[in-house]
Amino acid sequence: MDVQVRVGGYAVIGFAAVIVAANVVAVSAGLPLPGAELAEVRDFFGASDAVGLSSAFTPLAWLLATVFGASAVTALWHAERVWALTGFAGVLLQNATFAALIATRLALTSGGDTATLWALHNGFFALNGTFLATALVGLSVAGVRAGLIRPWHAGLGYVAAALQFASASLAFTVVDGNLGFVGLAGWVLWVVWLVGYGVTLLRRNFPSRVHLAGPRP
Repeated sequence: MDVQVRVGGYAVIGFAAVIVAANVVAVSAGLPLPGAELAEVRDFFGASDAVGLSSAFTPLAWLLATVFGASAVTALWHAERVWALTGFAGVLLQNATFAALIATRLALTSGGDTATLWALHNGFFALNGTFLATALVGLSVAGVRAGLIRPWHAGLGYVAAALQFASASLAFTVVDGNLGFVGLAGWVLWVVWLVGYGVTLLRRNFPSRVHLAGPRP
């Protein structure tokens, strides 16, 4: 079990690195922000190679995220099953939602109905905060109850989850370019939380810790 969990630690740190790299590529190439003029959107997706380059990172990111979620559940299973599974469900759902977002970006390169596709893209982007929040809350609650992560780490997860959920709840405003900083702040905290979880999975002695822990309500 110890090896399986440590693999998850490497996976989540790799996941964080990949999503940061993909976003750096896209943003540095001029990826339009929510609320951008349609002419800017058409110009970017019609001419930029960054869409294909950044999308090439994403299958690896989804694979690494899934391995992380499964490893976290393994580490927490004997102590906190319900919240661990809730967090894993959030990881899987954010994978699915972001796959739809990337598919929409690729569709935008075809020169189709830009207005509809861009609105759909922004909707996926904002609403994905729901599932990021689910992952953050589930794995933070499970981790702190099981003694896996420290209270400050769980608190960081709760703050990130609140920001992500607020962004998703205000999706109608966010897609028009307003309050985008809420989701951005939550995303930055999500990345920090991921790296912290990865370091924990790599450093803890799970066989003794997990088997001594009993089920909790």
